Amino acid sequence: MVNPKDDSYPTRPSLLVRLKDTEDQQSWQEFNDLYGKLIFGIAIKTGLTETEAQEVVQETLIAAAKNLPEFRYDPKVCSFKTWLLNLSHWRVKDQLRKRLPGLHRPASPDEGTARTATIERVPDTSGPHHEALWEKEWQTTLLAAALEKVKSRVDLKQWQIFDLYVLKEWSVRDVSKALAVSVARVYLAKHRVGALVKRELKRLQRTME
Repeated sequence: MVNPKDDSYPTRPSLLVRLKDTEDQQSWQEFNDLYGKLIFGIAIKTGLTETEAQEVVQETLIAAAKNLPEFRYDPKVCSFKTWLLNLSHWRVKDQLRKRLPGLHRPASPDEGTARTATIERVPDTSGPHHEALWEKEWQTTLLAAALEKVKSRVDLKQWQIFDLYVLKEWSVRDVSKALAVSVARVYLAKHRVGALVKRELKRLQRTME
Protein backbone atom coordinates (compact mmCIF):
# COMPACT_ATOMS: atom_id res chain seq x y z
CA MET A 1 0.00 0.00 0.00
CA VAL A 2 1.28 3.44 -0.91
CA ASN A 3 1.14 6.22 1.63
CA PRO A 4 0.19 9.66 0.22
CA LYS A 5 3.35 11.00 1.83
CA ASP A 6 5.53 8.38 0.12
CA ASP A 7 8.55 9.78 -1.75
CA SER A 8 7.70 7.57 -4.74
CA TYR A 9 6.19 10.81 -6.05
CA PRO A 10 9.30 13.04 -6.03
CA THR A 11 9.15 16.60 -7.29
CA ARG A 12 10.91 16.47 -10.65
CA PRO A 13 12.14 19.22 -12.98
CA SER A 14 9.49 20.49 -15.38
CA LEU A 15 8.94 18.14 -18.30
CA LEU A 16 9.30 21.12 -20.61
CA VAL A 17 12.79 21.78 -19.27
CA ARG A 18 13.79 18.13 -19.65
CA LEU A 19 12.43 18.01 -23.21
CA LYS A 20 14.89 20.68 -24.26
CA ASP A 21 17.44 17.89 -24.09
CA THR A 22 16.69 16.03 -27.32
CA GLU A 23 18.67 13.03 -26.02
CA ASP A 24 16.36 12.55 -23.01
CA GLN A 25 14.45 9.59 -24.46
CA GLN A 26 12.49 8.89 -21.27
CA SER A 27 11.05 12.40 -21.15
CA TRP A 28 10.18 12.32 -24.85
CA GLN A 29 8.44 8.98 -24.38
CA GLU A 30 6.45 10.44 -21.47
CA PHE A 31 5.52 13.42 -23.65
CA ASN A 32 4.48 11.16 -26.53
CA ASP A 33 2.44 8.83 -24.31
CA LEU A 34 0.55 11.67 -22.67
CA TYR A 35 0.03 14.20 -25.45
CA GLY A 36 -0.16 11.81 -28.37
CA LYS A 37 -3.49 10.58 -26.98
CA LEU A 38 -4.67 14.16 -26.45
CA ILE A 39 -3.85 15.23 -30.02
CA PHE A 40 -5.37 12.07 -31.47
CA GLY A 41 -8.62 12.63 -29.56
CA ILE A 42 -8.87 16.22 -30.72
CA ALA A 43 -8.18 15.25 -34.34
CA ILE A 44 -10.91 12.59 -34.27
CA LYS A 45 -13.42 15.02 -32.75
CA THR A 46 -12.74 17.55 -35.52
CA GLY A 47 -13.86 14.97 -38.09
CA LEU A 48 -10.65 13.26 -39.19
CA THR A 49 -10.34 9.54 -39.83
CA GLU A 50 -8.09 7.43 -37.58
CA THR A 51 -5.40 7.39 -40.29
CA GLU A 52 -5.56 11.17 -40.67
CA ALA A 53 -5.54 11.63 -36.89
CA GLN A 54 -2.44 9.45 -36.56
CA GLU A 55 -0.71 11.64 -39.16
CA VAL A 56 -1.69 14.73 -37.17
CA VAL A 57 -0.20 13.19 -34.03
CA GLN A 58 3.04 12.27 -35.78
CA GLU A 59 3.43 15.63 -37.52
CA THR A 60 2.55 17.62 -34.38
CA LEU A 61 5.03 15.71 -32.22
CA ILE A 62 7.75 16.10 -34.87
CA ALA A 63 7.07 19.85 -34.97
CA ALA A 64 7.16 19.99 -31.17
CA ALA A 65 10.48 18.13 -31.12
CA LYS A 66 11.97 20.62 -33.56
CA ASN A 67 10.70 23.71 -31.75
CA LEU A 68 10.65 22.85 -28.04
CA PRO A 69 14.38 23.49 -27.48
CA GLU A 70 13.73 27.14 -28.38
CA PHE A 71 10.36 27.38 -26.62
CA ARG A 72 10.34 30.00 -23.86
CA TYR A 73 7.61 29.56 -21.27
CA ASP A 74 5.82 32.83 -20.61
CA PRO A 75 2.11 32.46 -19.75
CA LYS A 76 1.59 36.18 -20.39
CA VAL A 77 2.64 35.68 -23.99
CA CYS A 78 1.73 32.08 -24.81
CA SER A 79 1.25 29.10 -22.50
CA PHE A 80 2.54 25.69 -23.51
CA LYS A 81 -1.05 24.46 -23.76
CA THR A 82 -1.90 27.20 -26.27
CA TRP A 83 1.32 26.58 -28.17
CA LEU A 84 0.56 22.86 -28.51
CA LEU A 85 -3.05 23.66 -29.46
CA ASN A 86 -1.81 25.86 -32.31
CA LEU A 87 0.56 23.16 -33.56
CA SER A 88 -2.21 20.56 -33.63
CA HIS A 89 -4.68 23.03 -35.17
CA TRP A 90 -2.38 23.71 -38.09
CA ARG A 91 -1.82 19.99 -38.71
CA VAL A 92 -5.57 19.27 -38.57
CA LYS A 93 -6.17 21.98 -41.18
CA ASP A 94 -3.42 20.46 -43.33
CA GLN A 95 -5.25 17.13 -43.28
CA LEU A 96 -8.57 18.78 -44.13
CA ARG A 97 -6.96 20.62 -47.04
CA LYS A 98 -5.70 17.34 -48.46
CA ARG A 99 -9.32 16.25 -48.91
CA LEU A 100 -10.09 19.09 -51.31
CA PRO A 101 -9.77 18.25 -55.03
CA GLY A 102 -7.11 20.08 -57.02
CA LEU A 103 -5.68 21.88 -54.00
CA HIS A 104 -2.14 20.54 -54.45
CA ARG A 105 -1.65 21.19 -58.15
CA PRO A 106 -0.49 24.62 -59.42
CA ALA A 107 -3.38 26.92 -60.20
CA SER A 108 -3.72 28.50 -63.66
CA PRO A 109 -4.49 32.25 -63.93
CA ASP A 110 -8.12 31.42 -64.78
CA GLU A 111 -8.53 29.33 -61.63
CA GLY A 112 -7.74 32.01 -59.07
CA THR A 113 -11.26 32.71 -57.84
CA ALA A 114 -12.33 29.06 -57.88
CA ARG A 115 -9.19 28.01 -55.99
CA THR A 116 -9.82 30.63 -53.30
CA ALA A 117 -13.37 29.32 -52.89
CA THR A 118 -12.00 25.78 -52.55
CA ILE A 119 -9.63 26.80 -49.75
CA GLU A 120 -12.46 28.60 -47.99
CA ARG A 121 -14.33 25.28 -47.81
CA VAL A 122 -11.77 24.00 -45.30
CA PRO A 123 -13.65 23.88 -41.97
CA ASP A 124 -12.49 26.35 -39.36
CA THR A 125 -10.98 24.38 -36.50
CA SER A 126 -10.06 27.42 -34.43
CA GLY A 127 -12.16 29.67 -32.23
CA PRO A 128 -13.84 29.32 -28.82
CA HIS A 129 -15.50 25.98 -29.59
CA HIS A 130 -12.22 24.33 -30.57
CA GLU A 131 -10.45 25.85 -27.56
CA ALA A 132 -13.17 24.55 -25.23
CA LEU A 133 -12.87 21.10 -26.82
CA TRP A 134 -9.09 21.20 -26.37
CA GLU A 135 -9.44 22.22 -22.71
CA LYS A 136 -11.88 19.36 -22.05
CA GLU A 137 -9.62 16.82 -23.76
CA TRP A 138 -6.59 18.26 -21.93
CA GLN A 139 -8.19 17.71 -18.53
CA THR A 140 -9.49 14.26 -19.52
CA THR A 141 -6.03 13.22 -20.70
CA LEU A 142 -4.34 14.41 -17.51
CA LEU A 143 -6.88 12.60 -15.33
CA ALA A 144 -6.52 9.36 -17.29
CA ALA A 145 -2.73 9.57 -16.98
CA ALA A 146 -2.95 10.27 -13.25
CA LEU A 147 -5.30 7.33 -12.68
CA GLU A 148 -3.05 4.99 -14.65
CA LYS A 149 0.02 6.06 -12.70
CA VAL A 150 -1.70 5.66 -9.31
CA LYS A 151 -3.18 2.30 -10.31
CA SER A 152 0.35 0.96 -10.83
CA ARG A 153 1.44 2.14 -7.36
CA VAL A 154 -1.32 0.93 -5.04
CA ASP A 155 -2.27 -2.62 -4.10
CA LEU A 156 -4.93 -4.34 -6.20
CA LYS A 157 -7.65 -4.45 -3.55
CA GLN A 158 -7.32 -0.76 -2.77
CA TRP A 159 -7.58 0.10 -6.47
CA GLN A 160 -10.61 -2.16 -6.94
CA ILE A 161 -12.40 -0.41 -4.10
CA PHE A 162 -11.60 3.02 -5.52
CA ASP A 163 -12.56 1.98 -9.04
CA LEU A 164 -15.96 0.60 -8.04
CA TYR A 165 -16.86 3.25 -5.49
CA VAL A 166 -15.47 6.42 -7.10
CA LEU A 167 -15.09 5.74 -10.82
CA LYS A 168 -17.99 3.38 -11.40
CA GLU A 169 -20.12 5.02 -8.68
CA TRP A 170 -21.31 1.87 -6.93
CA SER A 171 -22.91 2.31 -3.55
CA VAL A 172 -20.63 1.80 -0.56
CA ARG A 173 -22.64 -1.24 0.54
CA ASP A 174 -22.45 -2.87 -2.90
CA VAL A 175 -18.68 -2.37 -2.96
CA SER A 176 -18.36 -3.74 0.55
CA LYS A 177 -20.37 -6.84 -0.35
CA ALA A 178 -18.74 -7.47 -3.74
CA LEU A 179 -15.17 -7.21 -2.43
CA ALA A 180 -15.81 -8.62 1.04
CA VAL A 181 -14.40 -5.59 2.83
CA SER A 182 -15.78 -3.39 5.56
CA VAL A 183 -17.56 -0.12 4.85
CA ALA A 184 -14.82 1.66 6.77
CA ARG A 185 -12.21 0.20 4.42
CA VAL A 186 -14.14 1.48 1.40
CA TYR A 187 -14.10 5.01 2.78
CA LEU A 188 -10.43 4.72 3.69
CA ALA A 189 -9.47 3.53 0.19
CA LYS A 190 -11.43 6.39 -1.36
CA HIS A 191 -9.55 8.89 0.79
CA ARG A 192 -6.06 7.43 0.31
CA VAL A 193 -6.25 6.69 -3.42
CA GLY A 194 -8.11 9.92 -4.07
CA ALA A 195 -5.31 11.85 -2.37
CA LEU A 196 -2.74 10.12 -4.59
CA VAL A 197 -4.74 10.92 -7.73
CA LYS A 198 -4.97 14.59 -6.77
CA ARG A 199 -1.25 14.68 -6.07
CA GLU A 200 -0.41 13.05 -9.40
CA LEU A 201 -2.69 15.47 -11.23
CA LYS A 202 -0.88 18.40 -9.66
CA ARG A 203 2.45 16.84 -10.62
CA LEU A 204 1.38 16.44 -14.24
CA GLN A 205 0.11 19.99 -14.38
CA ARG A 206 3.31 21.26 -12.76
CA THR A 207 5.54 19.44 -15.23
CA MET A 208 3.92 21.38 -18.06
CA GLU A 209 4.47 24.79 -16.48
